[in-house]
Amino acid sequence: MSENSKDRLGERYHDIRKAREDQWVRQQEEELLEKLRHRHAGMKCPECGDALIAEASLHAGAMVCPKHHGAWLDHEALNTVRHHLKR
Repeated sequence: MSENSKDRLGERYHDIRKAREDQWVRQQEEELLEKLRHRHAGMKCPECGDALIAEASLHAGAMVCPKHHGAWLDHEALNTVRHHLKR
């Protein structure tokens, strides 16, 4: 096996691993978003009255105003954000 084919094999392995990690993260975020949508269905922005949208980042979920009036975290999401900020 030549050095060039070893490099390509290593790059391919890295690409596959990265794709699997990305897929796992997307799946985790989808599960989190679905839980938020179910738990906070019908929540409205106190400023404009529009329905809030579930968003995920930092492995936590928040309900966000579509007109950018703010974001709201429940107790579980707040603890997750605190945990990530302590790192």
